[in-house]
Amino acid sequence: MRLLAIERLGHSEDVLISVTETHPQWTSLVSAVDHRIDRALATLRPQAIADHRSLLGSLGWPPPLSTLTSSNLDAGKSAEVSNPLFTMQGLLKQQYCENFLALCHLQELQWRRKSRQLEGHNRKVALQQPLWAIEELVNPISIACQKHFSKWIDKPEFVFALVYKITRDYVDTMDELLQPLVDEARLAGYSCREEWISAMVTSLVTYLAKEIFPKYVAELDGESVSGVQSKARFSWLHLVDLMIAFDKQIQSLVTHSGISLSLQDDGNLQKISSLSVFCDRPDWLDIWAEIELNDTLEKLKPEVDDERNWTAKIEGALLSGFESYKSPAVSSAFVRRLLLVVDRCRSLPNAFLRSRFLKMAGGSITQRYLDCLLLRCQEAEGLTALTDDNGLIKVANSVNAAHYFESVLKEWCEDTFFLELGFDHSEQLGIGINDNSGLEGRIDGPVGCVFDEEIKKFENFRKEWVERISVAVLRGFDARCREYIKNRRQWQEKGEESWTISKTLVGALDYLQGKMAVAEENLNRIDFVGAWRSLAAGVDHLLFNGLFMSMVKFHDAGVERFNGDMEILFGVFRAWCLRPEAFFPKTSDGLKLLKMSEEQLRDAISGGGKRMKENGIIHLNVAEAEKIQNKRVFMR
Repeated sequence: MRLLAIERLGHSEDVLISVTETHPQWTSLVSAVDHRIDRALATLRPQAIADHRSLLGSLGWPPPLSTLTSSNLDAGKSAEVSNPLFTMQGLLKQQYCENFLALCHLQELQWRRKSRQLEGHNRKVALQQPLWAIEELVNPISIACQKHFSKWIDKPEFVFALVYKITRDYVDTMDELLQPLVDEARLAGYSCREEWISAMVTSLVTYLAKEIFPKYVAELDGESVSGVQSKARFSWLHLVDLMIAFDKQIQSLVTHSGISLSLQDDGNLQKISSLSVFCDRPDWLDIWAEIELNDTLEKLKPEVDDERNWTAKIEGALLSGFESYKSPAVSSAFVRRLLLVVDRCRSLPNAFLRSRFLKMAGGSITQRYLDCLLLRCQEAEGLTALTDDNGLIKVANSVNAAHYFESVLKEWCEDTFFLELGFDHSEQLGIGINDNSGLEGRIDGPVGCVFDEEIKKFENFRKEWVERISVAVLRGFDARCREYIKNRRQWQEKGEESWTISKTLVGALDYLQGKMAVAEENLNRIDFVGAWRSLAAGVDHLLFNGLFMSMVKFHDAGVERFNGDMEILFGVFRAWCLRPEAFFPKTSDGLKLLKMSEEQLRDAISGGGKRMKENGIIHLNVAEAEKIQNKRVFMR
């Protein structure tokens, strides 16, 4: 009789759908009919559910859980329990199947009505309803489990073991007995197996949210007052380990079932993940991230404090192509610990939680690593201003460590997982993520990796300290060649025949070559290129302003002397490039002007910028060229 009533209501819904499509202006009539059908459904559904619960009681559902104890769960054993759904027979089985089918037909009718009523709106709401008949199976089991859970409040591993065992033991029943009834009711897109697993996980998540996590939060608050947080923190991490292990078991149960559930979809993953407890309580996620961060930093502290890890180089490459970075071993320790945090983050059921957790825990780990590198560089600079080789080597090692870590992050960010987190982070950044990054609001421009900000910090750190290495060497070079620059008379005298370089420049060039040899040996190849190019630019600026822009007169002999000196200087840098003079643009152009004949010099400058470029002078303006012209003395 109930199925007949539901069938008649279904025919009424078919008529309403037809009327809505053909006469959209008849909204009042449709609304009146909807109201009458809603009243009928308000009577049918409670009756069907009440009858269903009564039938389940007659079948002996839920199955007895008294045979499940902490001892046999801990040992991985359990007694065989008969399945009431498989053992039911005769009239009782017929009544149960009819009632189950009635509930499915009711839900299918409700789905159609919601889909019609939400036409033009977000129709996903109608598709997100759990299967009512499966909920009626899970609810009494959940209640029966509570007395066991209450005894295991300090042993959550038994809670997870019991939920997994029940889920696994009855999951085949869903496929073999109940799925055909769902298909007969034409409930498209519903899998009894998936609904069973999802409902069991939801009951576990509800228990965790109501009983376990509030207790752990209270313990953390209590221990924070006393200043000791080891026990509560350990309990929290142990609980998270259990949740991650449980989720892997459930996912294995799903993927080996043959059903087409995409675990890559956040919506599906959330339904079968105990970690979805964090979806409604992101503040608990923040607590976990902070605990994870502190635990990681504690484990890293001995490795950071061991000076050998800052001098020993990484043996072999963690990832391909990183051997040339000459990175200290401490870098691999931070990468290894960060990778563990990333792996734990992967277990979270949606991109927002993963992004939030990784920015708080992973981002803070990279910041702490950068702080360690910065502190070592500042100590080296503060002690000797990088004038000694040990200080320079210490900074070079820190730069190498930064470059290696930056390269690891860049390679990770080529993975789709991190790109998706970067996209989600840019979408959600304005909702209050406390990551100490100083970023607020939305990110404009193309979406990058979740670690883009950290990568940029490492790049800036490298550039800054490579520049400081260059500045320190340039400062020493400047101090040793001051006499060379201040001696104006030498440019009017011919040099000694036995010397191919000015004596006052020898010490400066020797110092420069020695320091750069230390830098080349200890600094990775990429950053060393930046160091010598920056140094070349500094030396170029120093010589150009100290000689060409000062009160100096160059005679023929002086030009010859200066030309010889520059050849030696360029020779020092020729070890790292083929045309070193290109990295001394102003000095090279000034020397070209000095070497011109009087007529050629006058013609080049009087012709303006165009004529100067024709003569190869491209880095000086006319005013600078005229100053150099005035310094040239031709002997007639």
